[in-house]
Amino acid sequence: MAKKASSTSTPSISEGFSLLTEFDIYLFKSGKHYKLYEKLGAHVINTNEYAGTYFAVWAPNAKEISILGNFNHWQDKQHRLNPRWDGSGIWEGFFSDINHGEVYKYAIHSNTGEYMVKSDPFASYCETPPKTASIVWDSKYDWKDDAWLEERKKVSGKPKPYSVYEVHYGSWKRKLEDGNRSLTYPEMANELVQYVSDMGFTHVEFLPLMEHPFYGSWGYQLTGYFAPTSRYGSPEDFKYLIDCFHRAGIGVLLDWVPSHFPGDEHGLFKFDGTYLYEHEDSRKGFHPDWKSYIFNYGRNEVRSFLISNALFWLEKYHIDGLRVDAVASMLYLDYSRNAGEWIPNEYGGNENIEAITFLKEMNEVVYKQFPDAITIAEESTSWSGVSRPTYLGGLGFGQKWMMGWMHDTLKYFKLDPVFRKYHQNAITFSIMYAFTENFMLPLSHDEVVHGKGSLLGRMPGDEWRKFANLRLMFGYMFMHPGSKLLFMGGEFGQSSEWNHDGSLEWHLLQYNYHSGVQKLVRDLNTFYKSHPALYKHQFEHRGFEWIDYADHENSVIAFQRQGETKDDLLIVVCNFTPETRQHYRIGVPYRGTWMEVFNSDDQKYGGSGLVNMASVMTSPVKYHGRDFSISLTLPPLGISVFKLEKEINEFDLNELST
Repeated sequence: MAKKASSTSTPSISEGFSLLTEFDIYLFKSGKHYKLYEKLGAHVINTNEYAGTYFAVWAPNAKEISILGNFNHWQDKQHRLNPRWDGSGIWEGFFSDINHGEVYKYAIHSNTGEYMVKSDPFASYCETPPKTASIVWDSKYDWKDDAWLEERKKVSGKPKPYSVYEVHYGSWKRKLEDGNRSLTYPEMANELVQYVSDMGFTHVEFLPLMEHPFYGSWGYQLTGYFAPTSRYGSPEDFKYLIDCFHRAGIGVLLDWVPSHFPGDEHGLFKFDGTYLYEHEDSRKGFHPDWKSYIFNYGRNEVRSFLISNALFWLEKYHIDGLRVDAVASMLYLDYSRNAGEWIPNEYGGNENIEAITFLKEMNEVVYKQFPDAITIAEESTSWSGVSRPTYLGGLGFGQKWMMGWMHDTLKYFKLDPVFRKYHQNAITFSIMYAFTENFMLPLSHDEVVHGKGSLLGRMPGDEWRKFANLRLMFGYMFMHPGSKLLFMGGEFGQSSEWNHDGSLEWHLLQYNYHSGVQKLVRDLNTFYKSHPALYKHQFEHRGFEWIDYADHENSVIAFQRQGETKDDLLIVVCNFTPETRQHYRIGVPYRGTWMEVFNSDDQKYGGSGLVNMASVMTSPVKYHGRDFSISLTLPPLGISVFKLEKEINEFDLNELST
């Protein structure tokens, strides 16, 4: 082994020093090494006897590999790695003159005759783009979120509310007085944590924060899979941000991209001069939509890389879950391809069997090692069983984005209310399949870009009607079965389309309509979390029952959300027109008094104030297949929610008569 060297000694390179065991190599070659980040990459060794940095990189088609950096004036062949003898394709070396904080890259001479300078695929820290080098980093952080992690274990597997605030880090808020820069991780810990807590969201979800060279990709074109982007601070700074969220009782989800990677010359593309991480055949290895490269899921070492990466964020950064991007593009070999542009599987079908196997294994490993975490699939097709366990034939995700609900809802709300009676099915159809998966209802970043405008901008009518429609849509979303996700800016009715190069339009909160929407979303979060009927069975049929879905003429729907007892029961009525409905009768399951507990038309939200002030007594008039009914005033473009205040039985009626 390399002994600790003096400051004047020449670089110490040890043939025998290695962090890799024979068992590591066996697991790696069989695709079952799930903690490669502990073995590959750059690792600082600092003991009484040894000091320096150990490097290991997978490049089976390399002829020679050296470490480049300031320590050798970026000169090739001075710090050479040695190939392992076991056929693993791993090169390694230990150097006493390379320490914490050094910038480095791999100089790779390929067997194909090519010469590449590559960043470390396992780097835990990278230079700030547009610079592309890796940084040797010995990360140390004293976590203070034990109470959060303990509570997370305690409630694991139990029904709970998920109300997610989706954030693009760089454009949530900017320092205009300091060159329009984004906030640092510590600054976000001061501002975003408090905001998400005040708004009542249970989780924050960040668009990918792994290192990426092109800011305009929003983080979806990754080169540093194991490194939080250095644009906003160090790895310790990012850990501090997560720690602050946890201490505030808020979970943290990260977008994760195992579907594709960019062709930047310093990244994974043709890493050792050959198609190593990706398929060689472009019909399987190149994504036409994103002009990026698709992982070779059939290669054992690539599966180890990706699954290790998923576990890395859960273990080292205490992330509470991963939202997996573009799952549909992984499942189908013909995704965004025309005839002749794709290769069928061995059975002649369009299913990507290797990707399916990978996704199942990834979910199994994540839930085995972190049963209290969650994986969420962005999957836009009707693939069956995305959020069902693998032992039941599913893919094993915890939840799935309900893309159909999102498309139908936004299409419906864009309609002038006078035409909505002809499209009632668009707003009710989602219940037909709402319980086939564990669905999350997303109003995500994808819906406020590429000319789609803002959510508010989609709403028809004058200013009052636009805001009333927006409040109604949010209310409908929170009362609909499923967990919730809302992209930043939507919670206060941002008027412009999202711009990743700017800040959200925080100045709009000085206006009553915008601050009213913000108050509404805050109250909806509180309402959702405090009413078990909305989350206890949010993925099950027994949590929902229609009262009336067929009143097209009035564009009104009514339904029940149900928990364990009658005390949990909520009656929800939506009026999708600007007409006030007086004496509107609906059937209810219990005799007694019903109290309005939420109304989107409340003046504090910017509404007209048409609320049901007093308790409403049932009548013995059978309606909607129920023995009792109540007569209501339905606010224009509003949603009203009622709860049983007091049940009255026969004995009570006799007393009242007396």
